[in-house]
Amino acid sequence: MFESLTTAHLADACIRAQVPVRTFSLRAVTPGDRVAGRVRPARHVGSVDVFLEAYELAEPGDVLVVDNGGRLDEACVGDLAVLEAKGAGLAGVVIWGLHRDTADIRAIGLPVFSLGSIPTGPLSLGERPKDALESAIVGPWTVTSDDLVVADDDGVVFLPASRAEELRTLAESIRDTECHQADRIRSGESLRNQVRFTDFLAAREHNPSLTFRHHLRTIGGAIEE
Repeated sequence: MFESLTTAHLADACIRAQVPVRTFSLRAVTPGDRVAGRVRPARHVGSVDVFLEAYELAEPGDVLVVDNGGRLDEACVGDLAVLEAKGAGLAGVVIWGLHRDTADIRAIGLPVFSLGSIPTGPLSLGERPKDALESAIVGPWTVTSDDLVVADDDGVVFLPASRAEELRTLAESIRDTECHQADRIRSGESLRNQVRFTDFLAAREHNPSLTFRHHLRTIGGAIEE
């Protein structure tokens, strides 16, 4: 559904649709990777068994979203967990925390996004919460299987599955407008001319409260959202 859309397009679509913009800066283990699918949450407390159980519940194309509290002193996902995810039909792994076994993960070929890497594995075993497979926290956001996740080189964005079609349509419109604008710039027509920037400056002289975003909407521009 989102194959030709970037996380930036989708974040802008959320703004346009007045949907909370739930984004977070995570990096792809292999630059250029992208993934999209339904969230399969798992809260890590020191043992890989929560991932294995999540795989038992997963549908093909789901994305494992791992909540390790954003810890930077240990890795919670390694090559075996990723290899098992691939075998279970998952589309990728998103980690609020660190991974390890970077070279092996790249060789597996399954998209993985995290805060970075460290050689150290889990340092302690905590008590597993009863809802460990019901929700995951990534930064300030709590996500569930009612959400979709899309990740690329800009990071991750979480979307309510119930509004996926609406957001896809809006994002495609924004993408197409921006592509057309870029083509016109390459052909020699400045962006300032396209967005009638001189007209905006003149209008703002008479109406200081006029925003550039409102001006863009009146002329069909899309460079801000």
